[in-house]
Amino acid sequence: QVQLGESGGGLVQTGGSLRLSCAASGRTFSSYAMGWFRQAPGKEREFVRAISASGERTYYAGSVKGRFTISRDNAKNTVYLQMNSLNPEDTAVYYCAASNHLTNLPTMRAYDYWGPGTQVTVSS
Repeated sequence: QVQLGESGGGLVQTGGSLRLSCAASGRTFSSYAMGWFRQAPGKEREFVRAISASGERTYYAGSVKGRFTISRDNAKNTVYLQMNSLNPEDTAVYYCAASNHLTNLPTMRAYDYWGPGTQVTVSS
């Protein structure tokens, strides 16, 4: 089993940047693909970015292309989400998740474990 905990959220102005971190427990972190999702008030949770277990392959949602970068450090059991050029539409609770699957990583059903989330608020 994997336990996940996000950090790094907060309040930022439009155009600013934040880096989210997700620390994982357990010794098998390197065998999981990792994803970031977000959920804005009144909206469904949506995919943001994902990275394969090895880190060689990444996936992104069109809304964050060129602005958000995902990376992982398997030695530290941590995955990161670097968010640049933030705008108010990025305001949401951001969740990291771990997957045992090789496919469908942009979908929620591919993920087995979820963190509690961290709030990101972008002011205009």
